[in-house]
Amino acid sequence: MAATEAAPQTPQHRHQVVVIGSGFGGLFGTKALRRSDVEVTMVAKTTHHLFQPLLYQVATGILSQGEIAPPTREVLSSQKNARVLLGEVTGIDLEQRLVTSQVLGRQTVTPYDSLIVAAGAGQSYFGNDHFAEFAPGMKSIDDALELRGRIFGAFEMAELGAARGENVDHLLTFVVVGAGPTGVEMAGQIAELAHRTLRKDFRSINTRSARVILVDAAPQVLPPFGAKLGAKAQTELEKLGVEVILGAMVTDVDERGIEMKFKDGRIERIDTVTKIWAAGVQANPLGRTLSEQTGAPLDRAGRISVNPDLTLPGHPEVFVVGDMISLDHLPGVAQVAIQGAKYAAKEIDNRLKSKASAGPFHYFDKGSMAIISRFRAVALIGKFRITGVLAWLMWLALHLIYITGFKSRVTALLHWAVSFIGRGRSERTTTEQQIFARSALSRLKRGAADLVSDPGAYDAARQLLETTRRAELEAQALEEARLTDAGQRGVPVGERVG
Repeated sequence: MAATEAAPQTPQHRHQVVVIGSGFGGLFGTKALRRSDVEVTMVAKTTHHLFQPLLYQVATGILSQGEIAPPTREVLSSQKNARVLLGEVTGIDLEQRLVTSQVLGRQTVTPYDSLIVAAGAGQSYFGNDHFAEFAPGMKSIDDALELRGRIFGAFEMAELGAARGENVDHLLTFVVVGAGPTGVEMAGQIAELAHRTLRKDFRSINTRSARVILVDAAPQVLPPFGAKLGAKAQTELEKLGVEVILGAMVTDVDERGIEMKFKDGRIERIDTVTKIWAAGVQANPLGRTLSEQTGAPLDRAGRISVNPDLTLPGHPEVFVVGDMISLDHLPGVAQVAIQGAKYAAKEIDNRLKSKASAGPFHYFDKGSMAIISRFRAVALIGKFRITGVLAWLMWLALHLIYITGFKSRVTALLHWAVSFIGRGRSERTTTEQQIFARSALSRLKRGAADLVSDPGAYDAARQLLETTRRAELEAQALEEARLTDAGQRGVPVGERVG
């Protein structure tokens, strides 16, 4: 049973704001309250702020995880009215205004006066969650590191197999499911990796013969970008050697391949060890918790309907932002979370200062971009459709602006120079643990909590261990001293005296 604790004490005379999540919504919402007369508690299941749009560059060895995921505590260290609690939120009591979080069997309960829920979204397998074992998504650092191990590991296993004369086509076939921005960027980078970066590194295989396949049930690549840019992106991918298969729904995924079904009923199988899932998102389960308590409906992706001011029906003190909301067909992009969180923070500050509300939330669309490979990108900004090198440079500039921290910007720029101007990848280290740790943890009943002792059990076991270990150490010390005093070190057993 989890041990429950109250959150560390904060000055109770100030308005207590709890922010759930350390993504774009959580971080920007917290920072936007830095000058307000409030105490902010960020509760997040990770200790870092993740710049999710660049996860695929971690997976393909361009950037390290530290460059896109700085420690949240470091980012907020100078904000005196903010603190960070590690824990995954498992419950929200709207009536009592309490947030319950848990980490490794330890529960913490945190009270609030105002609440900003920015828990984001996870990968959706459309009811086939067992696909995740063989086709990781792209939503976390763990996902990216696992995919890095799988991608580079596939080339290593192919080298071993080819040296033995085996057929290694399934090892040199990479399938990306989902032709949205993440899928397009991932497919393009794997193609560059195989055809350019690794082409001189192996002896028994020709990495340029690797197949990179992009699969989607949609009729075009990058649907949100429109038909023209979608067609341009597909053409550029095919120039890189990516095979684009559209109108194909993935119906099965196993260790050695995927199965696709087309509209005409035709079923095809692709033999491949390395699959990447970049199709579909599902809002955080906290949306259902909030829906059950407020009656606010959920859409098919688990997003909750909110009022025009991003609050929940009947609970003006609770704001929901980012990927969790269903409002005016807003897209699930970083800018929606950033602007929504800043709006929520401003509304909280206005209320404390007895100022009028700013009115309904209005989203300002700053455009969409997707990089295909070096010097190739597409951008949709208002009515302007930009492609090629100009779009690529705009993509670089925008992402440099939003990467958190000066140090991360500098190192990211250097790594981009190495990867895009040269052909190297500075982050190619992989281990078996990266690939198999997630699967191993999933087989434990309570996950990582099964690997640590509960607080009470730990204290009892520690006392017993200390008693036993002390006796062992004392006996060992006496024996070490006896051997030295008797001059028996280095003397064969048969020649010892006494």
